[in-house]
Amino acid sequence: MSHPCLLVSLSTCFLVSLFPCFLVSLFPHRSHTMYDLLIIGGGPAGLTAAVYAIRKRLNCVLVSPDLGGKALARMHVETMDIHQVINGADLVHRFRDEIEYLDFARILETVVKLERVGKSFAATTSSGTHLEARTVILATGADATRLSAPGADRFFLRGVAYSTVSYAPLYIDKTVALIGDGALALRSGGELAQIVKQLYWVAPSGGELDSPLGRRLRDTAHVTLLKEWEPAAVEGDTFARQLVVRSRSGELRTLGVDAIFVELGLKPHSELVRGWVELDHENRVIVNCSTETNVPGLFAAGDVTNLPAEQVVIAIGEGAKAALNAYEYLIQTEWAAT
Repeated sequence: MSHPCLLVSLSTCFLVSLFPCFLVSLFPHRSHTMYDLLIIGGGPAGLTAAVYAIRKRLNCVLVSPDLGGKALARMHVETMDIHQVINGADLVHRFRDEIEYLDFARILETVVKLERVGKSFAATTSSGTHLEARTVILATGADATRLSAPGADRFFLRGVAYSTVSYAPLYIDKTVALIGDGALALRSGGELAQIVKQLYWVAPSGGELDSPLGRRLRDTAHVTLLKEWEPAAVEGDTFARQLVVRSRSGELRTLGVDAIFVELGLKPHSELVRGWVELDHENRVIVNCSTETNVPGLFAAGDVTNLPAEQVVIAIGEGAKAALNAYEYLIQTEWAAT
C-alpha cells in the first residue's frame, strides 16, 4: 500500500535525500548570480511551483513574507468535526514543509519591485536585496474585500466567510446571509440558493440585480432580497448568530443566521506588473492555458490571474503547470542558445 505522502505528490517525497544536487543550475553556462526561476508568492500556487522547479533541477528561489498564505485558514463549523472535511490546508502543509527544509530556495521577504531587463528580470526585496532571474512566476494571490461592520473580524471563519465557492457545501439546509451585489455575489447567490433553506441577500447598491440570474434569484421563494440595505453589525457568542442590517431610512433588522457569506469582490495583488503586463478590467493578470502572460518568460498562477478559482487544489495544479512551462521555456531559450 502506498504511503500517505504519495497522495500529495510522488515527486515531493525524494527531495530531501537529493537536495544537494539542486544547488547546481540546469543551465550553468550563465553567471551563478542569475536564477533560472524567481517565484513571487508563498501560497499554494507558489509553493507547488517551487517544489516542481526544484524537481527539474532549476536554480530557483521563492520570495514571500510567509509560506502557506490564506490557504492555511480553516472554516470552523459548530456542528461538524474538522476531520469530516477534506481540507486544502493539509495539502499546502506538505508542500510548505518541503520548502521550509530547503532553506536555500526561499527568502522570507516581500518583493517590492519587479522589472524586465533585456531578456531577463530584476527584482528588489523589502530589505534591498537584488535578484535576477531568467523566468518569473507571479503567484501573489488575491484578497477578498473585507466587511467593515463591527463584529465581522471577531467572527472571521467562525460564521463569517469570504469564499462561497469554498464553504457553501458546509451549510446545506441552513439559513445564511449573502452580502454583495456584484458579479461575484450574484454567482454566489446562485450557488447558495440551490442548497440552503433560507437565503437573506443583502444588496447595498442593487448592482447585478437586473441580470437574468439576478431576476431569477429575486423570484425564488426562499430568497429574501434586502435591496439598498447595509450590514450594520455581526453578533454572536463563539460563532456568528445574527446579522444586523440597516436600511437607507435608518431602520434596523436582525437576521438569525448560521453563516454570513461576504462577496464584495477580490483584490488581486498585481501591483508589481501593472503598466507593463496585460491585465483585465479588474487588474488581474491575463494568462493563457499555459499560464503564460504577454511578456515572454513571465508566468502567473493562482488567484492573481484572470482565472481565479479560490480553490487550493486548482492553485496547486496551476503552480505545477507554471513551473513545468517555465522549465520548457528555459529549455527552448537557454539550451537553444548554446
